[in-house]
Amino acid sequence: MKPAAFAYAKARSLDHAVELLGQHDDDAKLLAGGQSLMASLNMRLSNPSILIDINGIAGLNVIAARNDQVEIGALVRHAQAERSPDIARHAPLIALAMPHIAHPAIRNRGTIGGSLAYADPAAELPACLVALDGEADIAGPQGKRSVKAADFFKGMFETALGPQEILAGIRVPAATGQTRVGFSELARRHGDYAIVGLAASARATGKRLSDVRLVYFGVGTAPTRARNAETAIAADAIDDAVAALAQDIDPPGDLQASGEVKLHLAGVLLRRIAKQLAEPRP
Repeated sequence: MKPAAFAYAKARSLDHAVELLGQHDDDAKLLAGGQSLMASLNMRLSNPSILIDINGIAGLNVIAARNDQVEIGALVRHAQAERSPDIARHAPLIALAMPHIAHPAIRNRGTIGGSLAYADPAAELPACLVALDGEADIAGPQGKRSVKAADFFKGMFETALGPQEILAGIRVPAATGQTRVGFSELARRHGDYAIVGLAASARATGKRLSDVRLVYFGVGTAPTRARNAETAIAADAIDDAVAALAQDIDPPGDLQASGEVKLHLAGVLLRRIAKQLAEPRP
């Protein structure tokens, strides 16, 4: 299929993009990498009157490690993040997740901001942002604001972004020598959306873990923390953590697996992640 006709505008700056959004209310879509947008346009699941191209906005394709944080602009391509030494050193959880995102052709064009703003509940990056307790930087008519990751994802394909707001970038705490991270997912084929996935972070003091954050994706309408399992992992009680998942998540069945199968697979991933969290970063 082909998309319905639409107009096109190229934003010169964030303020200009916000202004354009304001002129067209809910009838505009932002164009960044376009990897999800083009499919929805071609299938006529989306029918905007205008596309606002934000690819020319300066500064949104930058990765920077400063002030004990890693700043990642919304226009950073997945492939750029995958190759970044700053991501590898200071945000290792994101580095672990990147190779699992779709396929090389998609990663070459798809953007960090696009993935997060799309908020697919089976996507890797939303879970990573929550696991790292990161923040989203948002630009809108009232200026700029920051939203904690836990408050940014509201539901299936739903975020805290207002109709005239743009995700400008994200910030996550830079890893230290005490940081432990883990990532794993199960998919029918590498690059497919996960049946179940798990992103995790923790702080190690000797052999003890604290500040454990276990965030599942593919098990609900948004990234889902397994808080009871987190407590058990911190107590080095892995069997108890797996058992606690029945209280933490209630995966719906879908075309890939039943809810019962997903819950079992969540336990399989938790045991893998527990081993990763026990190992110091290289």
